[in-house]
Amino acid sequence: MKTILAKVDLSQPDSAEVIQTAAKILQEGGLVAFPTETVYGLGGNGLDSAACEKIYLAKGRPSDNPLILHISEFEELNPIVGEISPAAKKLMDAFWPGPLTMVFPKSEIVPEKATGGLDTVAVRFPSHPVARAIIRAAGLPIAAPSANSSGKPSPTSAKHVFDDMDGRIRLIIDGGESDVGLESTVISLVGEKPCILRPGGVTKAMLEEVIGPVDLAGSILRPLEKGEKALSPGMMYKHYSPDGQVTLIEGEESAVVEALRRLYTDADSEGHRACVMCFTEHVEALADCHPHDIGHKEDASEVAHRLFATLRDLDDEKMDVIFSEVVPPEGVGLAVMNRLGRAGAFRTVNAEEIIRI
Repeated sequence: MKTILAKVDLSQPDSAEVIQTAAKILQEGGLVAFPTETVYGLGGNGLDSAACEKIYLAKGRPSDNPLILHISEFEELNPIVGEISPAAKKLMDAFWPGPLTMVFPKSEIVPEKATGGLDTVAVRFPSHPVARAIIRAAGLPIAAPSANSSGKPSPTSAKHVFDDMDGRIRLIIDGGESDVGLESTVISLVGEKPCILRPGGVTKAMLEEVIGPVDLAGSILRPLEKGEKALSPGMMYKHYSPDGQVTLIEGEESAVVEALRRLYTDADSEGHRACVMCFTEHVEALADCHPHDIGHKEDASEVAHRLFATLRDLDDEKMDVIFSEVVPPEGVGLAVMNRLGRAGAFRTVNAEEIIRI
């Protein structure tokens, strides 16, 4: 299959033709990758089991991992959900369109292939104008996980998508770099209390300001336990992973910098292609350790924006050993640590212990 890469700027008249081409492919059961404000999505008709199956096959994704249906207007929600709670209405008013996915009871028209066999459906109303234009033109709820090979870092540019999906799908829409850089927050509104299944740019504090107390799924900062079912995308044990082994270094700041230096030196002396992922403030101190700047230590949103692109750069550089600083797991930092933890299969070491060795 030949994959077409087409740039779209909605201010230009020729973009309308590309949008219509994307809509036609989706209506015919094909797949289209497109930009959203979070990451690039791999879209197919969310009401067509065969199209959903194509998404799983293109990604190499387990079919019990639920997909997210994307809509372009509020009125498109009613046909695909069984119930809209008062809490959901408040969150829709506060955060839609935007990087928030809500889990509802599903309606009968949503196939189990879109929900991983669950009786719930995850829905998002993206704010990206290109995403909304494609969904609107297709006239369908679009199932769209991140447009990467399963387990790899999510794509924040059309190039990232092309690297993974060339020859697997018919069309990639280039709408520029994603703004947020991490996937949406996923909150379940099914059950006695709202629960965050996947953290993102819409934080726990932001949600609680609107609807009151919100729980956090226990699996956010740990792997799924044996027999535990993924209730949301991004809950697999190892996910968002580069080819190299990622190890997270936690501890007091000066100890972390020294531990990064020692770990890099040891790995380099053993012949590994090694590097460190560090904060802007520590790049100079780690200049001999092949540093990759992930942003300022007090700005988790900047780290979130850079994270997946950095992990993909490390693959391009064929790095096989990667040591990374961490951020406090609060606010957007919780989303960063959720992704970093799964990128490294939760391999974490304490800096002070490294220094004592």
